[in-house]
Amino acid sequence: MKGRRTKGLLGGLVLAALCCGSAQAAEWRDLNHNGQKDPYEDPEAPIERRVEDLLGRMTLEEKTGTLAHGTLPGAGLTPGAAIGISAGGYDMAKVRDLVGRDHMSSFITRLDLPPAQFAEQNNAVQRAAEESRLGIPATISTDPRNHFQAVVGASTRGKGFSAWPETLGFAALRDEALVRRFGAAAAREYRAVGIHMALSPQADIGVEPRWPRITATFGSDPSLVSRMAGAYVEGFQGGRDGVTHSGVATIVKHWVGYGAATEGYDGHNYYGRNVTLDNRELAEHIRAFDGALTAHSAGVMPTYVVLHGVTLDGKPAEPVGAGFSKPLLTGLLRGGKGFDGLIVSDWSITRDCPERCSAPSAEAPQMPGAIGMPWGVEGLTVVQRFAKGIDAGLDQFGGIDSPDPITQAVKQGLVSEARIDESVRRVLRLKFELGLFDQPFVDPRRAEQVLGDPAVKAEADAAQRASQVLLRNEGGILPLRRGARVWLQGLDPEAARAAGLEVVTRLEDADAAIVRSAAPFETLHPYHFFGSRQHEGRLEFRDTDPDMQAIRTAASRVPVVVAIEMDRPAVLTAMIPHTRAILATFGASDAAVSDVVAGKARARGRLPFDLPRFPVTTASRTAGDKPLYPRGSGLGAAPGD
Repeated sequence: MKGRRTKGLLGGLVLAALCCGSAQAAEWRDLNHNGQKDPYEDPEAPIERRVEDLLGRMTLEEKTGTLAHGTLPGAGLTPGAAIGISAGGYDMAKVRDLVGRDHMSSFITRLDLPPAQFAEQNNAVQRAAEESRLGIPATISTDPRNHFQAVVGASTRGKGFSAWPETLGFAALRDEALVRRFGAAAAREYRAVGIHMALSPQADIGVEPRWPRITATFGSDPSLVSRMAGAYVEGFQGGRDGVTHSGVATIVKHWVGYGAATEGYDGHNYYGRNVTLDNRELAEHIRAFDGALTAHSAGVMPTYVVLHGVTLDGKPAEPVGAGFSKPLLTGLLRGGKGFDGLIVSDWSITRDCPERCSAPSAEAPQMPGAIGMPWGVEGLTVVQRFAKGIDAGLDQFGGIDSPDPITQAVKQGLVSEARIDESVRRVLRLKFELGLFDQPFVDPRRAEQVLGDPAVKAEADAAQRASQVLLRNEGGILPLRRGARVWLQGLDPEAARAAGLEVVTRLEDADAAIVRSAAPFETLHPYHFFGSRQHEGRLEFRDTDPDMQAIRTAASRVPVVVAIEMDRPAVLTAMIPHTRAILATFGASDAAVSDVVAGKARARGRLPFDLPRFPVTTASRTAGDKPLYPRGSGLGAAPGD
């Protein structure tokens, strides 16, 4: 008998009642609207059969659309502003064009909405996908949402998501089981609002302390990075054997060498596009990915940067970004590491980098419309860039708004349709593994419950406290006694009071001063889109810094306790004579810091990287100076921590 197509929260279902009046029913979605259960629509069919059946039904344009990983457009935003975080929902007219006209089915979301509204918006995307010719569901990805730092193009904060330490904080605890529990909790939150793919973790090793993105790594030790990244993948995906129906696919990044950033300058920027390292150093960066690859991360994202000074397959590396490097992707990653998952390019590598990108000015700053990272292939046409990336081994291109250049590459004979099919299979297989063809919709009411889980919040809060690193505690000043009178800078008075401390406004009335500070940084490239938002330059505190002035003033009257958010490895040498206690934090609320200072919680972390003794320059990095605090330092860490 023919089924009946229905609509509603769960989307279009065909209910095929069994014979003889059985009360049981087999549910399936009539994705191509023909009233028949085709093999790719059959939940009981093997995934490979479903993939091949669907692939055989697709046009060239539908295939090339599958290789695009776009951005879900925010309502009220211009196309150039699509990189921004939208708090107004999606522009569904544009979404329907991307899905129906351009045949795209993979998108990053940058919405910032309460859980139920977020879920409703993602359901709307799935309804648009359901209406397409073949009904291919959307895979919705995101940058990290469960930490404190929010930098456009790298991370975001979402309303209602649990707040855990930065990944550096997990590295400080060296607790793989905790990372797995975090990953599982974050994955439940993602899936509850309709997100299926995490564009994380970063398995980059932070060997250049000035690099702005070190905060999202697991530190500078390749072995620790490998273990932590592997646990992250296991937690998000639901195990070590690949992604499960209820898990979230991870895209480990950035393959490979990104953390060796020259002068600390980031590869998003024209001035940070080149990195120099030798083969021995490159091997350490590669080793850091082993844990994530062993845990069968669903995907890998290549780095932006061009590697110099290394050889691949016995030849000097071609001076192109990793997304265009066949030796790095097809040779080393697929051949050497046996990786057969999805390779997704970083965003905008096929776009031009005009003068506003390479040499912006106060009169002509770089705006989203001028963002492009075609490093090493600037001389190629856009179609040639796509062809080179596909030949190198890419399966999807991140951040593109039209797959037409891929179609043109096939029609011009630059890429074979058989090669396109290889990538389409990988994309479709992952969608089936995630269960999206059978149930892409979510319940907005459940989203509110999942994202409000008090047990998850409690564990996240505990992790914020435990991940702090006690570097200095002269005379055992910490913990402060209950009722101690404290003068504050940079710390919420209500958090201090909740921890049992008495807040005073005059230093002469205080028993101690608590100063919460950020690690030093400079804005060296104010007209570059990403450079203006990233922390670059110096790491050392100077006497002219407002926080240092406050510390020196307070130290002339009372003991000073300092808590420093270590998004990069700060140089604390100038601070030591004026402080009695120093805490390093890696994503912690004021309440978490106050509880540690007051003894309501213990800082158990150990440094995930060295803290330099002297100001950092490229020359000083190779000089072998002894660090002020070496990696592994931490007075609060008990044996075995």
